[in-house]
Amino acid sequence: MAILEQRQKQVYTKGQSVFEMECNKPSLAGSVSQRACVFCGSRVVLYPIADAVHLVHGPIGCAAYTWDIRGALSSGPELHRLSFSTDLQELDVINGGEQKLYCALSELIDRYHPNAAFVYSTCIIGVIGDDVAAVCKKVSLEKGIPVLPVDSEGFKGTKKDGYRAACSALFKLTGQIPVDNMSQYSMNIMGEFNIAGETWLIRSYYENMGIQVVSCLTGDTRIDDIQRSHGAALNVVQCSGSMVYLAKMFEEHYGTPYLRVAYFGIEDMSEALYSVAKFFKDPEIMRRARELVREEVEVIYPKLLEYQQKLTGKRAAVYVGGAFKAFALVRALRLLGMKVVMVGSQTGNKDDYQQLRNICDEGTIIVDDSNPLELSAFLREQEVDLFIGGVKERPLAYKLGIGFCDHNHERKKPLAGFAGMLNFAAEIYSSVHSPVWRLSPYRQKSNQDAADKTDFQDSKACVFDSPTGFSRVYKNA
Repeated sequence: MAILEQRQKQVYTKGQSVFEMECNKPSLAGSVSQRACVFCGSRVVLYPIADAVHLVHGPIGCAAYTWDIRGALSSGPELHRLSFSTDLQELDVINGGEQKLYCALSELIDRYHPNAAFVYSTCIIGVIGDDVAAVCKKVSLEKGIPVLPVDSEGFKGTKKDGYRAACSALFKLTGQIPVDNMSQYSMNIMGEFNIAGETWLIRSYYENMGIQVVSCLTGDTRIDDIQRSHGAALNVVQCSGSMVYLAKMFEEHYGTPYLRVAYFGIEDMSEALYSVAKFFKDPEIMRRARELVREEVEVIYPKLLEYQQKLTGKRAAVYVGGAFKAFALVRALRLLGMKVVMVGSQTGNKDDYQQLRNICDEGTIIVDDSNPLELSAFLREQEVDLFIGGVKERPLAYKLGIGFCDHNHERKKPLAGFAGMLNFAAEIYSSVHSPVWRLSPYRQKSNQDAADKTDFQDSKACVFDSPTGFSRVYKNA
């Protein structure tokens, strides 16, 4: 594949060139990057806070684009599921939108009685220069709750800058509640967003080990949890791309150490529990961790072996937001017998890509901040059977006739934890072996496949045997 000259150092094939990966740079103009903007990056981090008002200051399109942006579940209030906007019009742009913002905030707080409010600045706010911080301070004093500006003008950088803006807003909430009587074995979970209820599963593992989970930032969290999160003895960071900034702030200001973990796959989930047990240096916590891992693996491993037999040799591609998630996915796919032939991320750094290089097989393509044309070419050249990505990658896979697994915002089943690994294997199996791909022109690997397609078009009906032994009949209208 011909790669644009300016992107040569952002694409690497293991074993075929010298490793010299460039990253942490603005997307190439005109490449239609898969990255989101600064505003979107801040929204995906803060959105799961369920008892706060989330107000987008700008045109209505920004709020519509990020409405219900994550499948983040709540065990209580669901105020985060509502999307509010100041809906700036042309006259607001000319005259300024501060008064409209003030009225919108006051009305929302009076109507919904939230415990805090976040105000997201969009591109147009950066252009016209509204003093969002001043309005937020005024409303906060009047209403008696935290009202936090999020400096998330979309054009200011990349999605990573949105993560940083979100973490800065979150940190302003910490240290507001006394932390008396907090356990010495306490922790915050960072970078877990409770997509399909995964926070509840991960929290239960740690609590069964005897560890107090003070807060989860930000899946199913509450404002008061954040306000006392500074009292935890340890921070555990899963999505390092989005939350390592916050963990470093805690370390600098409160002296709280942090660990980087991943909750996808047996290997990484087990290590996430063991590493926390090692940190606290308590034999009983380690004993409980080992017992928990043994019990969970005994339940799922026999079924995983069945999936492994049917997936061995299949080829997979991975393109996700944070590179740390990619590490876990590579290992989980390898456990299922699959070969990862392409892996990339939107926000990885040089250390991340070096680690990907170390764990990937020879010939694997490693890519930073890719675009649709590149991804499509890689998928076709590598004859991929499965593509793992997010909502923006799904259309690419389906247009190419490739099985797809959503490992990002919109999935409905938990894929983290031990039970999630079994769900992951089941979804991959059903996606890869779906008979529908036999109808895709990109998946015709032999003349017989092409003949089958012709027969389907010319005949009244065509019968395909599914991997489960059942037959399905597709009839022409």
